[in-house]
Amino acid sequence: MQNTKLLLTSLTFVGLFALAGCSFPGVYKIDIQQGNVVTQDMIDQLKPGMTRRQVRFIMGNALISDTFHADRLDYLYSIQPGGGQRLQEHVSIFFNESDQLVGLSGDFMPGVSRDEAILGQPSSEPSTSPKAEAKAPREPEAAPAPGSLLEKIQREVDNVETVPVPTPEPLETSPQ
Repeated sequence: MQNTKLLLTSLTFVGLFALAGCSFPGVYKIDIQQGNVVTQDMIDQLKPGMTRRQVRFIMGNALISDTFHADRLDYLYSIQPGGGQRLQEHVSIFFNESDQLVGLSGDFMPGVSRDEAILGQPSSEPSTSPKAEAKAPREPEAAPAPGSLLEKIQREVDNVETVPVPTPEPLETSPQ
């Protein structure tokens, strides 16, 4: 009797320790994203000479605005997919004294698409160039089936009436 209790207690503790060190299979772990999402398309839109305001329009507000380096904006992004290894990307954008874009550094560079590098396509000739479209003309889209949801949506789009947007009158700037 005494040995059975001891055996049962020890097996219970061994089982609890085994479960404490393992994760349960099938348990969903969320992706943890932090920072600014930066894409290659955003970087490709940046041109030398753009103002700080234009850069913020394209990239969004920077995660870090350093007080000691007012001529630099830092964009950081990190993701940890479902308990996996954390990945981090960083882009620094530099401005001159007149707040014009002069350069950038980091994980993204202009004209170097990661997708093209993975697929093995040369980055000098993007796939959406006019030359590529001239070589392979687009096929006309097939009409949606009558009574289908696509046909209903297309009919609604075709019947949309345009409404002019009223322009507000300028405010009076006379001093009071």
